[in-house]
Amino acid sequence: MDSDGIKAFQEIVDRSRRIVFFGGAGVSTASGIPDFRSAEGIYAEEVDGLSPEMILSKSFFYLHPEKFFDYYRKHLLYPDAKPNAAHRKLYELEQKDKLRGIVTQNIDGLHRAAGNIRVYELHGNVHENECMECGASYPMEAILESDGIPRCKDCGGVIKPNVVLYGEVLPKYVCIGAMREITNADTLIVAGTSLAVEPAASFLDCFRGKNLVVINRDPIPAETHAALVLRGDVAEIMAYL
Repeated sequence: MDSDGIKAFQEIVDRSRRIVFFGGAGVSTASGIPDFRSAEGIYAEEVDGLSPEMILSKSFFYLHPEKFFDYYRKHLLYPDAKPNAAHRKLYELEQKDKLRGIVTQNIDGLHRAAGNIRVYELHGNVHENECMECGASYPMEAILESDGIPRCKDCGGVIKPNVVLYGEVLPKYVCIGAMREITNADTLIVAGTSLAVEPAASFLDCFRGKNLVVINRDPIPAETHAALVLRGDVAEIMAYL
């Protein structure tokens, strides 16, 4: 571990008054949830000649819902996952009123499970599911415990996960809140993300603060503007704060 880098990170956090954390899949790998774009990630393998991006698209959901849900259950739902050291440290920072917001591309709900309140889930949350006909709400277990296409027990409508599929727009008010927090931040921590997905990646353009900190295993373009770059596992590095 880079002790000088950790010391510099701690100094930035100590000086900061409005920290915003922008995280991706690498934040949750220590909780047993695979990332998307690494060699061992979810997107590394096609299924019956179809890319994961195709299967997780709006059009595929409507055209082939049974195949969609089969893939979704196997690859995106991790009911036993628990918050790791990164999630817990962010909760501590929010309790100290240093952390003003978490902007996450993850759909696992672990930031909220850790206790954080100021969470902007750009791509939704697997724990929230809704009947497309009557609007009834269902927990993740309703998807896991169903066979084939999950149906509403009241009206028989399809239960759709509250996650943003390829081809769908991001939730408007979540985006507005996320951009507002990033714009007002004095420190932005970007962690565990390749920044390969738009429009989420362009949210960093809103940052006007002094300290951009990047925590990631692999290099990303945003590093060219960073005050500090820490290479490694997000949970391990955050635990040192």
